[in-house]
Amino acid sequence: MTEEHIVEAIRRHLDREGKLSCAAAFRVVEELGVEPLEVGRAADDIGVRLSRCQLGLFGYGPKAEGRHKVVKPAEVVEPGVAQAIRDGLRDGGLSCEAAWEIAGVLRVSRMDVAAAAEALGVKIVRCQLGAF
Repeated sequence: MTEEHIVEAIRRHLDREGKLSCAAAFRVVEELGVEPLEVGRAADDIGVRLSRCQLGLFGYGPKAEGRHKVVKPAEVVEPGVAQAIRDGLRDGGLSCEAAWEIAGVLRVSRMDVAAAAEALGVKIVRCQLGAF
């Protein structure tokens, strides 16, 4: 798959503001059978900003105003979720991919996993799209 094909698909999935949401980026991944990082890099190469992270970590408003991130620490963290997060830690952080896997296995939302990680003081690292 050439970057040109990826760029064409990205352009088809842009929102009204010309941004590519995380969910739309992953639709491109599925449609083309490419790696998420390829989509993230192609978006970056053409100056398209990623938005609406499915973990709630970025892309929801101006960072300067502190509105870029919507995830908040969970008030209560289920023991199974807490253990899965601890088990998924690598070099002190939980990768975005591991957070998604935990959500899928435990049948909870990705945002719930991110909220639990926030409550536990665990930083989510290595965005699959390369945003962080």
